[in-house]
Amino acid sequence: MNSPLTPAQDAALVAAIKQAEITTSGEIRVHLEDTCSTPEPLDRAAQVFAELNMHKTAARNGVLFYLAWKSRQFAVVGDSAINSVVPDDFWETTKEVVLEQFRHENYVLGLERGIKMVGEQLKRYFPYNAASDQNELDDSISFGGPAPSSKA
Repeated sequence: MNSPLTPAQDAALVAAIKQAEITTSGEIRVHLEDTCSTPEPLDRAAQVFAELNMHKTAARNGVLFYLAWKSRQFAVVGDSAINSVVPDDFWETTKEVVLEQFRHENYVLGLERGIKMVGEQLKRYFPYNAASDQNELDDSISFGGPAPSSKA
């Protein structure tokens, strides 16, 4: 797959992830594909979540932003621990904030805003602990095809 991102856009998203993760033990990933291989993007996001080993974080607080950019499908999915503490409408609200920017073709800005929202919730429920926290998952953007292994 050819990346729909310029090097500067890729760097901006990685910077947004790093910024969001500074104050939390949570892990955020962004995955881009050309097209979604399942009828529902949330189903594909769950598959990618598993392929990226995001379910193997110690606190089960990983969040994945999934975008199939050519087929214009998007989902955001969180692991069990973050799901159990965020407000019921959090994922839908976050998705709408991102999609509002997507509608104006501001893809990077939409993802940056979503990442920031998720980072705030992760900070609230899973604050950074200098004694035990480590970056368990790669912050780089992943792309369709074979999943890279985690850093853990």
